Amino acid sequence: MNARASLLLRASLRINVTRSRQLAKHFTVIASQMCLNEPQLIVKCFGNKQLALPRKLMIGRFFSSKDVLKSERAHWKKVSVKYTDVAAKLRQRLDYIYETYSFSPDTSKVRLGDFVYFEEDGCIFRLPSKNVPGQENAELLLCPEGLCFPNATVQRIRISPNEKYLAASFRSSTCEESTCVVVKLEKLPEVQCVIPDVFSFEWATADVLCYTTQKNLQCRHVFLSDFSKEKYTKIVYTEQDPRFFVDVYRTKDKHFLTINCNSKSTSEVWLVDCSCPFDPPILVQQRIPGVIYHVEHKNEKLYILTTWGESTQYKLMKTSIGSCGIQNWQLIYEVKEKAKLVDMDMAGDHCALFLKCCNYLYFDVFSLVTESVVQSFKLPFWASAFELESQPEDSSSTWHFQVTSPVQPPVECVYSLADSSLCMHTKQHVPNTLKCVTIRLQARSKGDTFVPVTVFHKAHCKALHRKPLLVHVYGAYGIDLNMSFKAENLMLIEDGWILAYCHVRGGGELGHSWHEDGHLDNKLNGVEDLKACVMHLHELGYSNPSYTALTAASAGGVLAGALCNSSPELIKAVSLKAPFLDVLNTMLDPLLPLTVEEQEEWGNPLTDEKYLDYIESYCPYQNIKPQHYPSMIITAYEKDQRVPLMGLLRYIHRLRKNVIDYSCNPIKEGYQTPNLIFDVSPGGSHCNPASWEDSLNEIARHFAFLYKELGLAKEDSPK
Repeated sequence: MNARASLLLRASLRINVTRSRQLAKHFTVIASQMCLNEPQLIVKCFGNKQLALPRKLMIGRFFSSKDVLKSERAHWKKVSVKYTDVAAKLRQRLDYIYETYSFSPDTSKVRLGDFVYFEEDGCIFRLPSKNVPGQENAELLLCPEGLCFPNATVQRIRISPNEKYLAASFRSSTCEESTCVVVKLEKLPEVQCVIPDVFSFEWATADVLCYTTQKNLQCRHVFLSDFSKEKYTKIVYTEQDPRFFVDVYRTKDKHFLTINCNSKSTSEVWLVDCSCPFDPPILVQQRIPGVIYHVEHKNEKLYILTTWGESTQYKLMKTSIGSCGIQNWQLIYEVKEKAKLVDMDMAGDHCALFLKCCNYLYFDVFSLVTESVVQSFKLPFWASAFELESQPEDSSSTWHFQVTSPVQPPVECVYSLADSSLCMHTKQHVPNTLKCVTIRLQARSKGDTFVPVTVFHKAHCKALHRKPLLVHVYGAYGIDLNMSFKAENLMLIEDGWILAYCHVRGGGELGHSWHEDGHLDNKLNGVEDLKACVMHLHELGYSNPSYTALTAASAGGVLAGALCNSSPELIKAVSLKAPFLDVLNTMLDPLLPLTVEEQEEWGNPLTDEKYLDYIESYCPYQNIKPQHYPSMIITAYEKDQRVPLMGLLRYIHRLRKNVIDYSCNPIKEGYQTPNLIFDVSPGGSHCNPASWEDSLNEIARHFAFLYKELGLAKEDSPK
């Protein structure tokens, strides 16, 4: 149950940060061709129940996205000139710092039998294990350029038993579907099959591949393909409920494939016996609303990670393979309150448990024999995130993982079962001039809830109240705020920035209940938490409103946009990437691929007026009004399937109108109209620029905007 298998992480593989999408208004599908005055059309589209929708939902009926897009592109061309010089100088610094700190976990390396398989420059190679680390004798197995999809990145590598076949998936930056290529490894490598629109895949036997297909952001079907003499494909599972997403995983001992059916709050697992993969799959436990579980197998026992029980925190249970129903599950390990099991892996008779408790990281070793924790390590104070490597075979006696923070390059950790030791090794040292202080705070929010805030700034930095502050927020889907290392953060630290990460409700930092307290009809808790965090930082002397910027992406845009509506005086500038800003209209369109699935996070305003009113109360788009707003830069991706361009165009159009309306009224002396910049990237997909060059240019543009708005960049470069 490693990084690819853990149900706790599986949502992030397809959300990625998330199900944030913008959409046409509730009537747009029909309005393009028909008259909106006919109520029977509404009934036909949304079923028998017709809600009394607010009149304000109708205001976009004559909205022309083409005209607004044309206008915004002209505006961007005009105003971007004043940021060009600063962006160019920042880009030079980014090139240097990324070249210096270009380190990432080796997740694309697979060690099996006598070979090591790895990816380099988009191609897949192998070489004998004895030659590692040297790669001069590596054998080229697969080059995607020869298959008519150049510039694609490797998503996953799987080697069949006996190393007979290689299966690898590739994805371009402009779409979310991957292409799986199967290569026969006997003698000269030979491509056997190219399978489009694949999400996950595993080898059941030396000749049989199990895979799921993804179309229109949905994954419903599971197939088995036999590459032996028979060469045929069979569908073995179809998911009927549109709320559920399906993937496959092979247990660590290679005895079973698991078909994992997951919604936002419920799961169901089916087992495929790898010794007879074409037999009907076996149901472990029928789905129970609100119960999440995932399965691993060891010594004829099923080990089940689940939220079932009196406490909704995750716990580890076990049962016999012959009696796998929930009534037979036995508790052997439970995660503490306000703790989170980030990931789990098995080797020999032990489990490795990667934990986050009160926002600190722990590594526990659990014995499957004594059913107890035999060792527990509290990881360094600065550690903020795990980066898990591809784990070795089930018989391995070591675990490899890394810990990192937004300002600390990954530190390699190796735990040895043989001598019960944990060794840590830093590959890249940060110069003393960039050394950071890590501070963990708690902000008191609504209902006397204490919200964790992690702060980083340069050591021995003085006059913090005059330093620029960059606030990060996410708060959705039970997913933690991204705390992995980003080299650009060292540039900000060098320039005196304070970085603050707000772990608000709706995320998963304090366990399952932390998410429950910030979704559905608790979503406003996340907005209150964000406000409390920013105010607490200012009260403690970390910067002030005129030097404070807020940044968010995807679903984090909901909280960021809501704060701009309710408390704009706290923020000077905002940086948003593919933000979700129109929750209500999105959730009112069941024809979008993810709307039904999203109802477990945001509610269903189509059938429940309570959610219609509640979503409207915090939705960033619905609550724009004539008032002062922070300056704002928004990047949208023209081919984004999750946050379609039209919705963001509507948001910026309404925001501009209300800013103009406010500036026309008598206002305080010294008022400055905020700069609103909308940057449309022609390539890329959700939060994913088209290339590495585009990514660095995008970072430079957003930073140049923030430097300018906060008065940190005049004619010359930032420090």
